[in-house]
Amino acid sequence: MWHTPIQAIMNHEQILPVARLPEPTLRRLPWYLAFVKLLKGKGEIYVSSTQIAKEINVDSSQVAKDLSFVNISGKTRVGYEIETLIAALEDFLGFTVQHRALLFGVGSLGAALLQDSGLKQYGMEIVAGFDIRTDLAGTAVNGIPVFHISEFPARQKILEATIGIITVPVDQAQNATDHIIAEGIKALWNFTPFRIRVPHDVVVQNTSIYAHLAVMFNRLSIINHRK
Repeated sequence: MWHTPIQAIMNHEQILPVARLPEPTLRRLPWYLAFVKLLKGKGEIYVSSTQIAKEINVDSSQVAKDLSFVNISGKTRVGYEIETLIAALEDFLGFTVQHRALLFGVGSLGAALLQDSGLKQYGMEIVAGFDIRTDLAGTAVNGIPVFHISEFPARQKILEATIGIITVPVDQAQNATDHIIAEGIKALWNFTPFRIRVPHDVVVQNTSIYAHLAVMFNRLSIINHRK
């Protein structure tokens, strides 16, 4: 079974620009969306940039600037209509369109991602998993079928996925990457601690759980040394 080893790594990302949107803004918008959805659940109708800023811990002028990219404007002394803002953010972030994804490496991390039904709310549907283990072929996780990796080319012709999720061991990361992009997949979500090499027209998003752990441990150590 493919497993990702636990070790701290640097978080490297390659993201194609979307309408010249600053990456920090792109990272903040989902936080805004999550907050206003909470307000909607409480029955709120409007939200101000000041409210969002206080919750997300950024300047209110930054919130207004970020939302200007979404092409939505608020009302003076009232703010943004929550229903409209949610719809605009979800559409802008691409969450309203379902992107079909395939997962490679059904180990502990891979299986956990297959179990995460919440990904569908954000526009991603994992339609199949692949692994080198023959005993996993023909099984399913959370209703998602798992196939042997040898079946990938034929299955991709049927599934026509656009995203590949990589949760294989670090020493298999590049090999898996090459195999995936050879079948026409143009976006990769890489969970391995390895900087995979791809052609310029392939999007890579590296999610380094272990780098974040290293940062947290380092900051915790600093706090402890201040005592």
